[in-house]
Amino acid sequence: MSSTFFGLNIAKSGLNAFQASINTTANNISNVQTKGYSKQVTNLSESYALRTFQRYGSVSTGVSTDSVTRLRDQYYNTKYWENQSSYGFYNQKSYYMKQIEEYFKDDDKTNPGFSTVFSKMFNSMNRVQSSAGDTSVRNEFISNASELCTYFNFTSNRLSELQSSCNDEVKSTVDTINNISQKIALLNKQINLIETGQGQPMANELRDQRELLVDQLSEIIAVDCEETKVKNSNYPDMDTGATYYTIKVNGKLLVDNYEYNELMVKSRENRHNQSDVDGLYDIQWASTGMKFDVWGTNQRGSLRGLFEIRDGNDEQNLKGTAELVDDGNGGTAPAMMRIVYPSNTDVDTMNLPEQGVITVNGTEYAYDGFEAQTDENGKIVSYTFSLENPIPGSKIGKIAGNPAVVGSTVNFKGIAYYQNQMNNFARSFARAFNKISKSGQDLNGDAGVAFFVAKDKVTNREGDFAPSDVAGDVSAVDTAYYKADGTTINDLREREHATSSTTDANGNVTYTGGVIRAEDDTYYRLTASNFTVNSVVSYDPSKLATTLNRVYNKQQEPGQDAADLVAAYSKLENKVTLYRGGTADMFLQRIYADVTVDTEESENFTSNFKNIQQAIEQQRQSISGVDEDEEAMNLVKFQNAYNLNAKVISTLTEMYDQLILNTGV
Repeated sequence: MSSTFFGLNIAKSGLNAFQASINTTANNISNVQTKGYSKQVTNLSESYALRTFQRYGSVSTGVSTDSVTRLRDQYYNTKYWENQSSYGFYNQKSYYMKQIEEYFKDDDKTNPGFSTVFSKMFNSMNRVQSSAGDTSVRNEFISNASELCTYFNFTSNRLSELQSSCNDEVKSTVDTINNISQKIALLNKQINLIETGQGQPMANELRDQRELLVDQLSEIIAVDCEETKVKNSNYPDMDTGATYYTIKVNGKLLVDNYEYNELMVKSRENRHNQSDVDGLYDIQWASTGMKFDVWGTNQRGSLRGLFEIRDGNDEQNLKGTAELVDDGNGGTAPAMMRIVYPSNTDVDTMNLPEQGVITVNGTEYAYDGFEAQTDENGKIVSYTFSLENPIPGSKIGKIAGNPAVVGSTVNFKGIAYYQNQMNNFARSFARAFNKISKSGQDLNGDAGVAFFVAKDKVTNREGDFAPSDVAGDVSAVDTAYYKADGTTINDLREREHATSSTTDANGNVTYTGGVIRAEDDTYYRLTASNFTVNSVVSYDPSKLATTLNRVYNKQQEPGQDAADLVAAYSKLENKVTLYRGGTADMFLQRIYADVTVDTEESENFTSNFKNIQQAIEQQRQSISGVDEDEEAMNLVKFQNAYNLNAKVISTLTEMYDQLILNTGV
């Protein structure tokens, strides 16, 4: 039989249970605006019954307050983290693509761009045609041409600054990953200290903090989180209460329960693209020195977005088939490598750096110089590289016939792509303009010089391209004419480094084949950042060639201040195919189309994944979120239950008073 005072114990258990419930509700209400907080509930159960050895068998003993746990659904956590990495990836690209888009906008009043400057230059060229001997008119044209060069210089520099900004953010992002990983590892240890031996999760606040950190981490990189229970080694069916928590990235452990694997950045020794800024970072595991695979198939997140913006070259880096180079004695030159069947056969689109890295069969070979061999049409047929270190004997047999890649292949139109596109246009336009300029004579009767040149930023030296760099016909010139040395314009090929030449019955020399060396003053060295007007012309406008050199032509000499070449110059604006199958004036149209398409795509995907994020978060919050109305109702409900248990104690008190004080013997 139960004790006379047994009812007090039952009511006491109820008071304790609903006091705990009210406290939990108060905690929920106080954290209603706390980011990452999960609603907590007090778990109640019937207390164990007592055997009374009576006909009714046992007596209930009240309510048991088992635990305070949080409401959280791991399914929605996983879905949220998967979506976050995609959201972070496109959001990062959208942020930088909007800036690139601003660089190429053209507002003729507030922010004049390419089209405005380009048209202005050719408008002044038309005035040269009517007053070729007027130096003030020439000066106006040269000034406008310099403004075009400044546009390219400025835009290229802004892209370089943006690339540096991306690079700095790569480092700060890696630091953030390390900080989050360290915090998660510390939380894992604290959680196990609290929960070991308890048999159930109890470190509610610490678990909320950990999952909030994973929310942040998943926006940076795609993660795979797993938590497993630690079993008792002596009793496999018994839980210890401890758990083993891991986070993997690309299948490699980033967080290993109480430990974490740190990432580090390392500056590249060589560029991957010609116009890259120095010191771009690659990421590697600090403990092993192995590369962190940011290009993994399932990898997303803002870190991947940064790399695509910074390094994206739209797969326009040099690719081909590797070959060994004959040393001339029947052997192999171990410090040389050749790439045949190259993806790039045009010097104007050449994007490989002067010193860089070739990858063959997964092995990287650094080179410190190269030569490009051309055919009789001036097309590049192969590249020969001088390697910094000889090819190891164990690798010799794994070179020939295998795919070779210079730099990195990134299938996105990022900063490297737009730098290369501007280089491509500047070279094509400068080449065509210089062909015409060099074919004529200036006001002094001297042979024309290159109008556009490349200016070395370090030495301040201008690369004035030799006739050997002027390959092919001048399609803008309709009249056949002779140079002062007796050769026709069609003979102006890679003369300096020609592999062979032929002379016809009339004494005309045709040069076939040739070599383009990276260190020579070829158009390869001209980029958007160093594109400038020849100082010889800018200092002395009379050096601008506007007259055909007709020394060997049987036509009557027209005079040195004639404007024979101006019509040919003018055709370069919109009559000659120069860039991506179109005319020069379509440069901005093509570039801006690329930018706007990628920007719009990034913005659309960002918006889509943001909507998905909100939908998943709504589902997650429907379970773990704090509802103020619901908590207010719980307060009333638990208060009533508490009051009823107090009433039980009050009633029993009166009964005991009657029993003890008013019952006599």
